[in-house]
Amino acid sequence: MDNNDNNKNTNRDTRTRDDNTSALGEILLRILITAIVVGIAALLTPGFRINGLWSLILASVVIALLDYLVQKVAGVDASPFGRGLTGFIVAAIILYVTKFIVPGFNISVWGAIIGALVIGILDAIIPGRAM
Repeated sequence: MDNNDNNKNTNRDTRTRDDNTSALGEILLRILITAIVVGIAALLTPGFRINGLWSLILASVVIALLDYLVQKVAGVDASPFGRGLTGFIVAAIILYVTKFIVPGFNISVWGAIIGALVIGILDAIIPGRAM
């Protein structure tokens, strides 16, 4: 193996680590933005209540994971604003399903529908991607 091959392998390893680091940073940023947007939506939406910071953080992780799974399995982007009726419905379902997974995350069916609308509006205003 000559020096060029070693440099190529080193560059490839560095790129892989950088890609993994940026992916982790992107995931953490997405969870943070989701937490902010969901927290604001819970304050503005009747029938939508979150009991504490840990419930909000856990709900943000669950929402991000459910959004990722829906995107990979069904190919539907669950952004409620700008993705049409399908994205809106998927976002409302993700919010409602989160109720059964996260303790302290309470939402009614109407709260999920209104919450998806509020999240869609906030998602359009706040830079980044919440859902």
